[in-house]
Amino acid sequence: MRVCVVGSGGREHALAHVLARTADVVVTPGNPGMASPITVMPDVPVEEIEADLYVIGPEAPLVAGLADRLRGQGRAVMGPGADGALLEGSKAFMKEILDAAGVPTARFATFDALEADEARAFLETLPGPWVIKTDGLAAGKGVLVARTLDEARDDVTAKLSGAAFGDAGRHIVIEEGLVGEECSLLVLCDGTRAVPLVPAQDYKRIGDGDVGPNTGGMGAYAPMPQVGARDVERLLDAAVHPLVEELRHRGIDYRGVLYAGLMLTPDGPKVIEYNVRFGDPEAQVVLPLLACDAAELFLAVANGALDEADPPAFSGDAAVCVVMASQGYPEHPHTGDTIEGLLPSGQSVARVEGATVFHAGTGRHTHDGPFHTAGGRVLGVTAVAPTLGAARERAYAAAAPIDWEGMQMRFDIAASVPGATVRAREGAG
Repeated sequence: MRVCVVGSGGREHALAHVLARTADVVVTPGNPGMASPITVMPDVPVEEIEADLYVIGPEAPLVAGLADRLRGQGRAVMGPGADGALLEGSKAFMKEILDAAGVPTARFATFDALEADEARAFLETLPGPWVIKTDGLAAGKGVLVARTLDEARDDVTAKLSGAAFGDAGRHIVIEEGLVGEECSLLVLCDGTRAVPLVPAQDYKRIGDGDVGPNTGGMGAYAPMPQVGARDVERLLDAAVHPLVEELRHRGIDYRGVLYAGLMLTPDGPKVIEYNVRFGDPEAQVVLPLLACDAAELFLAVANGALDEADPPAFSGDAAVCVVMASQGYPEHPHTGDTIEGLLPSGQSVARVEGATVFHAGTGRHTHDGPFHTAGGRVLGVTAVAPTLGAARERAYAAAAPIDWEGMQMRFDIAASVPGATVRAREGAG
């Protein structure tokens, strides 16, 4: 089977890496860290690439209707059409559809640029913390969890004025802050059926101890030992099956990944957000644990035939991903810095068993020249091992020799999970 992966980040690198176990994989536009047997075609439009299956990684082309255009050409696509992708393209739409489906979520209200006074008044009806989100896409950085009313008011003003995120922020969603443990549940949906993958947990804030601004994700681990098989079934019943039924009721044939960002509160699970693609960096820890043919599984999703496919199988191992980010990320990432500690293949010079370096924002001036930073999140160092503790140790060991000026990374990924504590590299970052 030939599979075309659309995208250029760490998520797409992980997808291509896992799909290449059984399929001929081509990626467009790809990135310089994707090496053989993956074929990178940076200058070829996806519509001109012949493949048996197309897997669309990022949210922006999904929201723009790429899956619809490819399906219109008779191609098998894993990724929702523009109608389903609106779940991520508009947070206001997502909250409205969750409300209609009866899916538990935080108390919320939506406001546009002419309703700044009403938005600030709504803040005062919530106990805090306050969550202010851009309605449109903001690369995972359009969310502020404000600890004070003044911080919340300032963010409302910045977003609605367009100063913070342009047009994406001129329509906002304000929510009550939820307290509990976060869980990322990735689900494959073929339009009718929803099949879960192993739950993962990611780390959004830039610094150790969950301090600093929100990012696209600074690391992740899977599975979550505190979320067992019965818990997953309850999460599906509460947060996924009703949504799929509501989508069908609206005539939306959703074929792709549903990413449920959940908060496990004392009052039960509540949906923080839905995304319409694999999470990043969750993809880097969930996908490597697959012990089945990912290409055949994803083709069944695209063809609406999950009932004819074997259910997803997993290795029983654990995975930890540590993200390495540019100086100044997330507000003002600096690019062009030479990356030390990588082999010409793009992998760590440490050569740690079970570890893989997924490239997210790297560049290269020549085919075999040194890598340099070319984005905010630059690398995701993922390791797989029989236990979370061993996976964590391997991930940090593989990351240890990699460095560049101003490089940022967290040293507490999976540290609080029972059995996962190891000593991280001291004095780095």
